[in-house]
Amino acid sequence: MAFSKLGLSEKVLEGVKAMGYVDPTPIQLRAIPLVLSGRDVIGSAQTGTGKTAAFALPILSKLGGHQPGGPRVLILEPTRELAAQVETAFRDYARFLDLKITVVFGGVGYGRQNDELKAGTDIVVATPGRLLDHLEQGTVKLDRVEFLVLDEADRMLDMGFLPDVRRLVEKCPRKRHSALFSATIPPQIETLIQWAMHNPETIEIGARRTPAETVKHVIYPVSDMQKTDLLLELLNRVNYDSVIVFCRTKHGADRVATTLKRANHAVAVLHSNRTQKEREQALQGFRDGRFEVLVATDIAARGLDIADVSHVVNYDVPQHPEDYIHRIGRTGRAEASGDAFTIMIAEDAPHVFAIERFISQKIPRVKLENFNYRYTALFEEAKSGATSGGFPGKVRGGRVHGGYHFAPGGRRR
Repeated sequence: MAFSKLGLSEKVLEGVKAMGYVDPTPIQLRAIPLVLSGRDVIGSAQTGTGKTAAFALPILSKLGGHQPGGPRVLILEPTRELAAQVETAFRDYARFLDLKITVVFGGVGYGRQNDELKAGTDIVVATPGRLLDHLEQGTVKLDRVEFLVLDEADRMLDMGFLPDVRRLVEKCPRKRHSALFSATIPPQIETLIQWAMHNPETIEIGARRTPAETVKHVIYPVSDMQKTDLLLELLNRVNYDSVIVFCRTKHGADRVATTLKRANHAVAVLHSNRTQKEREQALQGFRDGRFEVLVATDIAARGLDIADVSHVVNYDVPQHPEDYIHRIGRTGRAEASGDAFTIMIAEDAPHVFAIERFISQKIPRVKLENFNYRYTALFEEAKSGATSGGFPGKVRGGRVHGGYHFAPGGRRR
């Protein structure tokens, strides 16, 4: 079905055409008519499926032109990057509409945000903390909000924003249309849905507990003291175009980035302690190819528009299985092939087993050929696993010993 058949306004259809969109994605096909009809919507869809357009296009169609006063649309996002990305998408879709759009997030000054909010805006895309600051300062009111969107709700829960989200929702009129998008619906999100939404319709598109079939993923067990050496050796041997290296902490990301820079890799760093300007420069430089490696915390695992990532390396094993799916989902997007490597030390075993239970498959353990390994108990575990069915006993393309696939070295481009 074409966009023209979904009931969108002519001005919005012009914007869709100017963006080069031809056919709506599955989540757009299902969500757009529901939002246009006034239903509250819960949406679950993986990154890259057109989720933003699924709520933006019908909301813009119902808004019409600019009206003076406070915002009529509020979209809450967990991170500055996502807020900026969604604001850009709204501006693109609304290019033929007379609407004012404002993005509100921390890490930058208040001046421009104050000016735009005081002048009157139709749409506010915001992170919770900074928007609460503006409410307390009296620079914005939410009593005219007609459409509320809670995007990446489970991520906002993980980052501790749910109390702030509740305070913001309480400031919005009871009579409004609401949409919530979340990869998972833990109990706290279910409680929020019951409290904040009215008889919502649930849409589940492409929800999966397994990695994309186009992603080849493996685990590299190693002793704790050799993690960094193994990472360097992987980057030296593997043919890659661009790599995201995920670390658990901001300090760890800085430390790994420093090590990679000393080894003459072009590296950018992305985590919440970086200034907004530094984060924008890191993302743009990675997209442009000026940086071949992006070292990041989970701030980059969801939602960010980073295409053509050939490899993902989990330097630290994620502690939540869902984060594993999101991390390795940064490669193999849009049916492209990709590789995801996870470096595992002994204390990571419970988290790895949780991931494997979550995705209902065993991830191959791989040893790098001609790497001078030091002993780790993980190697003994793999030997016993090979006979008990715990680890793969046959992997194409390499030698197998004691449950391990030995990967030959390659040359980095």
